Amino acid sequence: MMKISFLCYRGNPYCGGQGGYLYYLSRELARLGHEVTVLVGSPKPWPMPWARTIHIENLNLWGVRRHFLPPESPWRIFRPLNFYELAATRLGFFPEMLIFSLRALSLLRNGDHGQRIDLLHDVQTLGYGLMGMKGIGRGLVTTVHHPLTVDFRINMESKRTFREKYYSLVFYPLAMQRRVIRCCDRVLTSSRATMADLQKAFGVLPERLRLVYNGVDADFFRPLANERIPNRLLFVGNTNDEKKGIVDLLRALCRLPASFTLTIVDEGAPTKPLIPQMVHRMGLSGRVFFTGRLSLDQLRYHYNSCQAVVVPSLYEGFGLPAAEAMACGTPVVATAAGALPEVVGDEGAGFLVPPRSPSALAEAIAQVLSRETNREEMGRIGRDRVQRLFTWRKVAERTLRVYEELLHGDRMKERVD
Repeated sequence: MMKISFLCYRGNPYCGGQGGYLYYLSRELARLGHEVTVLVGSPKPWPMPWARTIHIENLNLWGVRRHFLPPESPWRIFRPLNFYELAATRLGFFPEMLIFSLRALSLLRNGDHGQRIDLLHDVQTLGYGLMGMKGIGRGLVTTVHHPLTVDFRINMESKRTFREKYYSLVFYPLAMQRRVIRCCDRVLTSSRATMADLQKAFGVLPERLRLVYNGVDADFFRPLANERIPNRLLFVGNTNDEKKGIVDLLRALCRLPASFTLTIVDEGAPTKPLIPQMVHRMGLSGRVFFTGRLSLDQLRYHYNSCQAVVVPSLYEGFGLPAAEAMACGTPVVATAAGALPEVVGDEGAGFLVPPRSPSALAEAIAQVLSRETNREEMGRIGRDRVQRLFTWRKVAERTLRVYEELLHGDRMKERVD
């Protein structure tokens, strides 16, 4: 039995992929008989009864300009790291990963963790505090689904003014992550494309990289018996994230018949007004619908009620909506960007088109929706592929191989079946 401690600066699955990764991987490792402790920041994760959970203070000050004092104890803002977070965020920096790592380091060094550690597993934090954790356990592993250089590059492409460029430049802690990742004993990532990107962007040595595909809860995300709504498309993702390619999808929708509709699983106005405004300007108001945040049951229903899921991303470190759709037996139309070709595969689960090409996207969507028998076969192939490659039990087993290699000196490289 191993004693594994996870570090994750934001634990809630709605705050990004790291929360879901933490939840499901820790669950499977515990089911395999290992002792799991989780050091996690706010927003807090879903309850994890299989793990000892230690909450690390986080005021979540980024983007909050008013009412940022903790109501139950406002004087906490003057504690050194809290005050630093306040000052740094007002200058446009995003210090959350750094501060979380320093607080976790203090807890581990002072013995407040309360138990022996075999291995520390960081989930996309890469804060300077990790460098001080070397030697606390017998190994330091990190999971990085894609380097932040990708987000930085895509974000900078749309910026025009000096102010916009400044805030993009200081927001991404690239120098910190580039330095910290090189001190990790192993770096797990979820695609061959990202392995190459990490070597190029951060100079990670190939012998420290290990490929471990991400996972899907294939027992939950499964085909249902409900009827599919004709010509309904589904997009699942953060519409404020320029990497997700939602603008290209709207332009593609303009090229398709008026009977084609798009459901977007994300918040619209007033929380996220930019894309709803664009929908109105394009004359798509009667064809595009926003669901807001959904429960997992509701999300599964939407995967099963549409005729195709569209993933028009400019880059994906894995592409969870594509995998969840495939698990539900739903055809996928995706871009050949980042890891998406590795997720969708070439067996017939979906169509891959060039990124930034609304015309190619529209053509592929029309082709999928025109043939019911083909859609059923695509769904079957996608479901089989997920069960073969992307279940969380397989993720846990492959991760354990990396742990054992690190702790016991096994030189066999991680192999994906």
